[in-house]
Amino acid sequence: MTRLTGGFGMRGLLLSAAIFMLAMPASAQDFPSPFVQTIAAEASENEVIAAFYRDSGYRTLWTGPAEQDAQRRSALLSALSRAGAHGLPVARYDVAKLTALLSTAQTEGDRARAEVALTRAYLAFARDVKTGATDPKAVDPGIVREIARPDPALLLAQMQARNPVELLQGLLPDSPHYAQLMRAKLALEGRIADGGWGPVVRAKALGQGDSGDAVVALRERLIAMGYLSRSATRSYDAAIQNAVQRFQLDHGLTADGIAAEATLAELNIAAEERLKSVIVAMERVRWMQGTPLGDRHIWVNLPDFTAKIMDHGKVTFETRSVIGKDVMDQHTPEFSDQMAHMVINPSWGVPRSIIVKEYLPLLQRNPNAVSHLQVIDNRGRVVPRGAVNFAGYSARTFPFGLRQPPSDGNALGLVKFMFPNKYNIYLHDTPSKNLFAHDVRAYSHGCIRLADPFDFAYALLALQSDDPQAEFARHLNTGNETTVKLEQKVPVHLVYFTAWPGAKGQMTYRRDIYGRDAKLFQALEEAGVVLPVVQG
Repeated sequence: MTRLTGGFGMRGLLLSAAIFMLAMPASAQDFPSPFVQTIAAEASENEVIAAFYRDSGYRTLWTGPAEQDAQRRSALLSALSRAGAHGLPVARYDVAKLTALLSTAQTEGDRARAEVALTRAYLAFARDVKTGATDPKAVDPGIVREIARPDPALLLAQMQARNPVELLQGLLPDSPHYAQLMRAKLALEGRIADGGWGPVVRAKALGQGDSGDAVVALRERLIAMGYLSRSATRSYDAAIQNAVQRFQLDHGLTADGIAAEATLAELNIAAEERLKSVIVAMERVRWMQGTPLGDRHIWVNLPDFTAKIMDHGKVTFETRSVIGKDVMDQHTPEFSDQMAHMVINPSWGVPRSIIVKEYLPLLQRNPNAVSHLQVIDNRGRVVPRGAVNFAGYSARTFPFGLRQPPSDGNALGLVKFMFPNKYNIYLHDTPSKNLFAHDVRAYSHGCIRLADPFDFAYALLALQSDDPQAEFARHLNTGNETTVKLEQKVPVHLVYFTAWPGAKGQMTYRRDIYGRDAKLFQALEEAGVVLPVVQG
C-alpha cells in the first residue's frame, strides 16, 4: 500500500488507501476509458496540461499506485500547505479541496479529476512562488518590469523526472534578502498576534526634557519594535533619544533623535501595515528571479532615494538620488537594463512631453521665454526664434525640438549615465543641489538625479582606467559633449522596495511614495493573500 508522507498522519494514510484501491496499470490502453476521458475533458482548457497527459499515454503524476506518485503527491501537498509563509494566495491552491478530492474519490472519473486538479495547483504554485502571483503591469502602469515566467511544459517534465522535494525547494527565490523578508514576516505575525506595538503616540513632537504619558507610549513602542531595552522611565532620556535615532536611520529620516511630526508618523504606523510592506517586497523579489542582478550592478531603490553600486553583494558606492514627482506621468518606472556609456558635458534634448505641456505655452506668450533653450528642427539644426510663429502651432502640430547646450546650468548637469531604454530614463547630474537635503526627494520629470555624479563616474571608470578621475577631468575640461563607453556594460535595476533588510539584517522601511505598494497588496488580496487576524 502506498503511503502519503509529509505530516498528514492518519488522514494521509486513509487517502493513500483510497487511491490505491482506485489505481490501475499505468499505460493508456490499460486505463479504463472513464479515466482517460475525464483527464481529456478536465485538461481540455489548458493545452499544455492536455498535451502532457496525451503525450505520456495518460500516465499519472500524483494518483497512481507507484511510490513515485505518492512522493510527488506528498511533496506537493506539503509545499502548498506552506504557501502562506511566502505571502502567496493560499486560496488559489486550496489544499483542503485537493485533499477532499483525493480522500473521497470513488470512481476512475473522481481520480482523474483529482489528478488534473493537483497538476493545476502545482503549475499555479510553481509559477507564483518562482516569479510572483501577480502581473506587474496590471498593478500599475509604472511597473514595467519584464517577468520571465517558467515554462509549464518544462515544469511538468521536471516533476515527472526529478526528486519532487528538491524540485519544489528549488523553485523558491534563492536571494538571501528573500529569506530575511520571510523571517521578518514571521516576526511581524507573532507581534500582531500579541497585540501589535501598543497604543499610538499622541503628540506633535517629543524631545529631550519632555515627560509624561506620550513619552511612555513612545517608550513602549520603541521597546516593542526592538529599539529600546526594558525601561520604566517617563522622561525623554538619552536612551530614548538613541533609540529614536536608530529608528530614524531605519526609516529614511534625518537622524536627529527628535520625535517630531515625520518621525511620529512613521512610529505610529501599525505592525499590520509593515507586514503588508514585507509581503509586497517578497512578491517584488519573486518578480526579479528571472533577471540576473550581475556581479556588479547598479541598484536604485526609488522610495529609498538612493543609487548604489553593488559588487558581489556588497555596497561599494552609494549616493542620494532625486526621483520623479508624485504625478502619474512623471513617476519613475521600475525596470532593469544595461548601462552602456556616460556622456560628459551633455546637452539636454527636452522630452516632447515637457516641450508641449510646459514650454510651448510659454513660447506662445513670449517667443523669448526660456532663452537658455535652442529651437531645433528635425535635422538637429538651430532655428532662429524670430523665424518661428509659436502661436501658429498646437501641441500636436509643433514641429520643433528644444535643446539646452552643455553648461554648468544644464538641466542634466555635467554628466549623464545612459542605459538606452524606451522610457527615456537615465541617471544624471543636476545644478539643483539643494534638493538632496530633503528626506523625500521626488522632484524630477522621471529621470534620476544623483547627489555625487562625479564620484559615481569615477567608480564606474575604475574598472577600465588606472586614473579614473584624470580621465573624467580630461573630457570634462574640453567643454565639449563627449561619450565615454563602458567596456563592460553594468546592469541597472530600478526597484521599489518600501521594506528591505538593512546591512545588519534589520528591517528598514520607506514611504510608499507613488502608492504602488498599496495597489500591489490589493492585487495580492484579490488573488487570495490574507493577513493574520488581530487579537483583541
